[in-house]
Amino acid sequence: MTLSPAIPHISADLTKETRHALASKLGAAGLRVTEPRLRLAHLLFRHGDRHVTAEALRDEAQASGLKVSQATVYNTLNQFQAAGLLRQVQVDQARSYFDTNIDMHHHFYVEQEARLIDIAANAVEVARLPDSPKGYDVDRVEVIIRLDKADSTSDKP
Repeated sequence: MTLSPAIPHISADLTKETRHALASKLGAAGLRVTEPRLRLAHLLFRHGDRHVTAEALRDEAQASGLKVSQATVYNTLNQFQAAGLLRQVQVDQARSYFDTNIDMHHHFYVEQEARLIDIAANAVEVARLPDSPKGYDVDRVEVIIRLDKADSTSDKP
């Protein structure tokens, strides 16, 4: 189930058609279309599903010629998340990623590479949850499985 409108093929260049598709997506999510938002959305969504930190997105933006502050990148990512265009995946207190795949799924986290890998929702089975505290309902369960790089000399298959 996709929670936001799909974007037709996003080209590597910010063409007129791509600008229109992204502007429609932002508008449908209730966001005002600004040039920085449009350009950051293009960087985020042009390669399909991905996981990106705010710092990495700022580096991409600057490499593409977009002069944008780290605060603007964080604000934009948080606005996109609040509008349902992204999900935030917090892997520890100091690092979080923004995920363009908003469908229900889980993640492997490769610690040595600081990299997330998607896991299909139906590939993880949570057999039992505790009762939620009075006055609360479980919204969703997201699993992050932390991986260590396998030792190449190991006997494991």
